[in-house]
Amino acid sequence: MQYEIKRRHFSTGLAALGASAWLGGCSRVPDSIKIGVGQPLSGPLAPLGQDLLNGVRLAVDELNKAGFSVGGKRVALEVLAQDDGADAARGRAAAQQLVEAGVVAVIGHLNSGVSIETAPIYAAKNVPQLIISTNPKITQLGLPTTFRIVANDNLQARAIGAFAASQLTARNYAVVDDGTPYGKGLADGAQEQLKKANKPIALRQGFDDKTVAFADLAAKLKEAKVDGLICMLNDFQALALLKELQKIGHTRISLLGGDLVKTSEMTKGMGLVDEIFCTSPVLDVTEFTAGRQFLEKYIAAYQKPPAYGGHYTYDAMYVLSDAIRKSASADPATITSALHSINGYAPVTGTMVWDEAGEPRYSSVGVYELRKASWELRMRSDRW
Repeated sequence: MQYEIKRRHFSTGLAALGASAWLGGCSRVPDSIKIGVGQPLSGPLAPLGQDLLNGVRLAVDELNKAGFSVGGKRVALEVLAQDDGADAARGRAAAQQLVEAGVVAVIGHLNSGVSIETAPIYAAKNVPQLIISTNPKITQLGLPTTFRIVANDNLQARAIGAFAASQLTARNYAVVDDGTPYGKGLADGAQEQLKKANKPIALRQGFDDKTVAFADLAAKLKEAKVDGLICMLNDFQALALLKELQKIGHTRISLLGGDLVKTSEMTKGMGLVDEIFCTSPVLDVTEFTAGRQFLEKYIAAYQKPPAYGGHYTYDAMYVLSDAIRKSASADPATITSALHSINGYAPVTGTMVWDEAGEPRYSSVGVYELRKASWELRMRSDRW
C-alpha cells in the first residue's frame, strides 16, 4: 500500500489543491455528476446491498426533481452501481471501475473486508468513500477519504457483551463467527467482554461466510449444553443453524447476533428457538421522527420496506449533496475537504458529522428482540 497522505495535513492541502483547480478552470461544474455505489448486488447478501442502493437512488431522484444545482448551475446527479459480490477481489475490481468511470464519491461498501481492500483505491484518487462497514481497521488505515456512517464494532462488541452478561439467563455460552473481518472482529470483542464478566464459554468456532452446513455445530452445541449463542454469522447462515438445532431438539437457547441478522429475512427464524436478539449500529427506521415518512416513500418507490439500512445511505446521499454544493465543485478532493468540515443534515437520522479519523461523532448501538415476526427495540446506548 503506497498511499501515505496523513489526515492531519490533508484538509488544508486538499482545499488549496481544490481551489487551485477551480480557479484554473479544471473543476468547472459539468452537466451531470456521477455518484458511485458499491454493494453486494448478487449472492446471499443481495437483499441488503440492493436496499443500500435503493436508499441512494431514492435520494438522488428527489434531489434531481427538486432541481439540484452547484455554483448556480443546474446539475443532474447520476448513480453508477457496481456489484462487489461481498468479495474483496470483486470489490477491488468494482472500486477501480467506479474510479475510472469518474465518480466524485462512493457510497459503499457493506462488508468490512471489502471496504478495507477498496479504501486505498478511492484514496489514491481523492474520492470520498461513505461506508456502512463497521470494522475499526478501516478508519485505522488513516486514509482521509473514509467516512463511516454508523458506529464501529468496538461499541457494538461492548453492547453484545454487556447485554449477554446482564440480560441473558444462559449458563453456557458459545461464540461463532463467519471468518470475515466483520464477523471475527465482533466475535473476538464479544468474547473478551464475556470473559470480563466471568461468563463460561464452552465453544468458540469460526467458519467462512458461505457455510450453511451446521449439523456438526448443532450437535456440539447440544453436547456442551450451550444455551447462550453469540452468533456473528449472516442471516442466511443463522437460519440454517437454527433449523439444525430444531432438528435435534436443542431449542432452549437464546441467540444473540450482530447487525447482519437484523434483517427481514431473519424473521423466518421466529419460533425456532426460545429467543432471538441482535445488536446493531443500524437503528431501525421507525426509531426516528422522520422515519415513517421515509418508510412511506421507500415502499411507494420499491413496493417493499427497507431490508437493512437504506435510510442511512439515503441520508448519506443528502449529506454528500450538501458537500458538493458547499465545495461548488465536482472535484473529489474538494468534496472530501467539504465533508471533513460539514455538519451534514440527514433527513431521517438527523445529522452526520465526522471526527478526524472519519468516525461519526454521534452514533449508538441498539439491542433488538425478534417478536411477532418483527424486530423490537429492547435498549439503546451510545456508551455501553
